[in-house]
Amino acid sequence: MNILVTGGMGFVGSHLVEQLVKEKHNITIVTKSEKKRNNLLSVIKKIKIKKCNVANFSKFGKILDKCNPDLIIHLAGITSHSKSFDKPLEDIDSNAKSTLFILEKIRKNNPKCKFILGSTFIVIGKPTKLPVNEDSECNPTTIYGANRLASENYCKIFHRVYGIDARIFRITNSFGPREQIIPKKNAVNFLINEALQKNKITIFNEGKFFRDLIYISDVISGIKKIIKKGKAGNLYWIASGKKTWFYELGSILQKETNCKIKYTKTPRYTKKVDVGNFYVNNSKLRDLGWSPKVTVKDGIKKTLKFLG
Repeated sequence: MNILVTGGMGFVGSHLVEQLVKEKHNITIVTKSEKKRNNLLSVIKKIKIKKCNVANFSKFGKILDKCNPDLIIHLAGITSHSKSFDKPLEDIDSNAKSTLFILEKIRKNNPKCKFILGSTFIVIGKPTKLPVNEDSECNPTTIYGANRLASENYCKIFHRVYGIDARIFRITNSFGPREQIIPKKNAVNFLINEALQKNKITIFNEGKFFRDLIYISDVISGIKKIIKKGKAGNLYWIASGKKTWFYELGSILQKETNCKIKYTKTPRYTKKVDVGNFYVNNSKLRDLGWSPKVTVKDGIKKTLKFLG
C-alpha cells in the first residue's frame, strides 16, 4: 500500500513508520524539519522524505498530488497547549486547517484514499464522568484542544456527507523512547528523564491525581489495528483503560533511579487548563482484537534503558 505519514519523524510517527516499513508498504513521510532524523535511521533508506510544514498548503498540496496515496495518516501538528495560547492562529493552521485541507484534497482528487487522524485526550477537557469513552462530552480547555476537536468533526462530516473513509484515534498520556524531553509537552517522559539524571522530580498536589498512561508500542499496535479493522467514520480510544496515580509513578521512579521527589502546589495556569483525573473505557478498540501489552512499570524501565 502507498502510505503517506505526516509528522513521520516524530514520537508516534517514527515508531509507526518503522512498523509499516516492516510490512513492506511504500512509505512517504512529511516532516517540517529533519532534526529528528535519527529516529528513523533503521529505515531511512527505505522511505521517501518530503520536508514541508503541513500549514504551507501550496507546497503540501503538490506533495499530496504527486504521492497519490492509498492511505494518509495525519500525525503532524503543534502539540503544545501553551503555544496554542501564544500563537493561536498558527495553531489553527497546523491543527485544524491542515486536516480540512487534506480532506478536501481527498474529496476532489483521490476519493478512494483512506484517512486516519491522530487526535488527543485533550479534546475532552475536564471530564464530567469517568471513565470516558467515544460518546463522552467534549469541552476543551485549550485552543489546541479546540482545534483538534474541530479536526475530528471535519473527518466525521466528510465521511457523512461525501463518503470519505476517515477514521480517528485519540491517545491518552503516551510515553516511551524518542519522545521529546519537554515539561509542557510530555510530563511523563520529562519526569522519567529528570529521575534518570538524579534531579529532584516535581509532582503537583502530592501526586493525588491519576491519568491513563500507555506505552508507545501499544499505541502503535492500536493504530495498526485501526488501519486493518477500523470502520470508516469511527472514533477509537488508544488507552490502557487503567488509572495510574502520580504518587505511584513517583514511587516507581524512586525505586528504579533512587531519585528524590518534591511535591508542590498545582500552578494557577495548570489548574485552569488541566483535565484532572482521567481514564478511558476503550472497549470499542478492544472489540477489534487489540489489547495493551506493556505495564506502566515495564514501560518506564524500557524508557530508562533507552535514555540511559
